[in-house]
Amino acid sequence: MSNAPSPSPRRLTDRVALDRQRARARRRGPVDFLHRIARHEIEDRLAEVNRTFTNPVIITGWPEFWAGLHPDARILPDTDTLPLDPRAHDLIIHAMSLHWADDPVGQIVQSARALRPDGLFLAALPGGETLAPLRAALMQAEAEISGGASPRVLPMAEIRDLGGLLSRGGLALPVADLLSQRASYRDAFHLMHELRNMGENNALTDRLRHPTRRAVLARAAEIHAAQNPDPDHPGRVLARFDLIFLTGWAPAENQQKPLRPGSARMSLAAALNARSTP
Repeated sequence: MSNAPSPSPRRLTDRVALDRQRARARRRGPVDFLHRIARHEIEDRLAEVNRTFTNPVIITGWPEFWAGLHPDARILPDTDTLPLDPRAHDLIIHAMSLHWADDPVGQIVQSARALRPDGLFLAALPGGETLAPLRAALMQAEAEISGGASPRVLPMAEIRDLGGLLSRGGLALPVADLLSQRASYRDAFHLMHELRNMGENNALTDRLRHPTRRAVLARAAEIHAAQNPDPDHPGRVLARFDLIFLTGWAPAENQQKPLRPGSARMSLAAALNARSTP
């Protein structure tokens, strides 16, 4: 029998590329309306908990935005191994980064172990049908023109699967709920430009390492426009963003009831702060 170590699992995310894209978005001034919606929802959920948290942690790739959520929060990057001490915290928030994790269960397990009994875990991340039409349009266009397809948009997890991760990660009273938003863009090129400014463009390990042919992008924009028109603004297209919120508690004898799912009281227009479209 061989004693050679088993090979490491293939990485979904190119972390060097992801860090580079986030840095580029910061220099340009990031498009952060999804973060604002997510933060508002998390603030609502925390307000419903009759508790003062004294040792909170926020895990995120966007510390400049999330640092102000709690005055005493320790901010950690979304690295594979989280520098967390066992049973050291009463609140852990995983903010808009879990979708890029190669091992999301591992992130939740590490968080669960770092919570005190009856400590709270909250996560916000895009999932569900987020960018599904753009992914489909790019795949169809590339198949038509190049005879194949390469990964271009991060696969998004379904709410059912994400909710199951909480129990697998060792958390009790799991709750997963979804808030869907739509935004209007001039065309698919405009949408892809916004994704770059969100730091959410293609950082997949298996992505193409050379520029995409202009003909592929043009055909993808054509397909996307035909299938996703904005009925309120002729000539524009709609993009869907599903934000998924996960809630779980570290097991304890006198377990608190789960949080009530958010009511999405913040509209997309309010989150955008009446931001005019180009």
